Amino acid sequence: MAEPETDALAARYGRTRTRRTRDRFLLVAGAVAFAVVLVAWVVWAGLDGQKPSVEVTDTGHQVMNDERAVEVSWNLSVPPGNDTACIVQALNEDFTVVGWKVIEVPASTEHIRSLTETVRVAQTANTGLISRCWLT
Repeated sequence: MAEPETDALAARYGRTRTRRTRDRFLLVAGAVAFAVVLVAWVVWAGLDGQKPSVEVTDTGHQVMNDERAVEVSWNLSVPPGNDTACIVQALNEDFTVVGWKVIEVPASTEHIRSLTETVRVAQTANTGLISRCWLT
């Protein structure tokens, strides 16, 4: 008499044999899915490789005497043998771009180079900087 009562209680509270089998299957399927995602991520990250990176640091600026140009100086760090392009900007006191220029920097054997460029402006500028650089 106790066994049918136990089966009824087990069914009521979800402790049947089929429920345990289904739970075990879901746990194994989840573990396999996690392992597949983990392996795919490791392979993707490992095969991505090292791409050459570009780093740029502003070193200074000088507003020219006629206030119609700004001379911007910066250091460019790029792996040797890579052509690079940079955007040089001149800004006014409201941080509005009043002049800009795209500079093509040819490949070199040096890793770090100091560069200077003059940017013509439409209004009086009070600063100049490098907006960004990229490999070409």
